[in-house]
Amino acid sequence: MNFIKIKERLKTKTVGVAGCGGLGSNAAVALARVGVGNLIIADFDKIEVSNLNRQYFFHDQIGKFKAEALKENISQINPEVTVEDHVITLNPELIIKMFAGCDVIVEAFDKSEMKEMIVGTVLSQFPSTPLVCGVGLAGWGGNNLIKTEQFGNLYIVGDRANETSEENPPLAPRVGAVANMMANIVLELLLGKDK
Repeated sequence: MNFIKIKERLKTKTVGVAGCGGLGSNAAVALARVGVGNLIIADFDKIEVSNLNRQYFFHDQIGKFKAEALKENISQINPEVTVEDHVITLNPELIIKMFAGCDVIVEAFDKSEMKEMIVGTVLSQFPSTPLVCGVGLAGWGGNNLIKTEQFGNLYIVGDRANETSEENPPLAPRVGAVANMMANIVLELLLGKDK
């Protein structure tokens, strides 16, 4: 399938991205570059200097809300993509309201309790909607440890071991690798398996 056909198939698809940090911003940009037609993005946080080591933002965007800045960046990359941005802290009710029409949902939260909350909500409320999560992406190296696991409509990308901490920070290469693998799973779900 050539790129024109790929874009034609993707332009009607909608992907929800919960969290616009390292995983969410990079996955959303990858999906926008290939022509996913509609993105629904949500994050409550503002950009800080420390985010620039791994998140798809720029120095002059420090202090802006991540969801709003990501929408700006995507419009510069692919103005054909419709981005619905929400500056909000997600909870089960909001997830149900905002992501109900999505073809696929990407979980890109930092905190484990938020990850558990969205997994529980999506699996119970949208059992037929695929959910792609990132777990275990801190540090550097260990490329061969990063993998994808599938549990029904739940896809988990990462090494499921290297959680982020002060002594084991998330860094651009590993975060980007996981984010792009997550975006690649989304494409496989929307387009079918590549030959």
